[in-house]
Amino acid sequence: MKIIIINGPNLNLLGKREPEIYGSTSFEEYFHQLKSRFPEVELSYYQSNVEGELINKIHEVGFSYDAILLNAGGYTHTSVALSDAIAGVKTPVLEVHISNIYKREEFRHKSIISKECVGMISGLGLKGYELGILYFLKP
Repeated sequence: MKIIIINGPNLNLLGKREPEIYGSTSFEEYFHQLKSRFPEVELSYYQSNVEGELINKIHEVGFSYDAILLNAGGYTHTSVALSDAIAGVKTPVLEVHISNIYKREEFRHKSIISKECVGMISGLGLKGYELGILYFLKP
């Protein structure tokens, strides 16, 4: 099984940025833990702060991977283009958010991409990525 995690803007700052919300572990450290936890899965990771690069990556992997875990960051609430990219590919996408978007500012309560995703995990910290992988591994 091939699964890619795609993280959007500012998630390159995990471990440094607002640790009270996002924790003190960098995503690279966590990704190594995920790879150890799921040796049977071919896991890939991509992060960009640029909307068009995220769209290009979804197009690139959206017909050859088995699953995409997408944390679109702030683009979750603003990007029609990202939503269209998800709709345009065959690979199922699961939306992941580290923080509970419904406990944050009101503008974060609306996800433009959700309607194109198979589901959403929000507010469970980095554990949400592990749960997303488990979802796709279900029989």
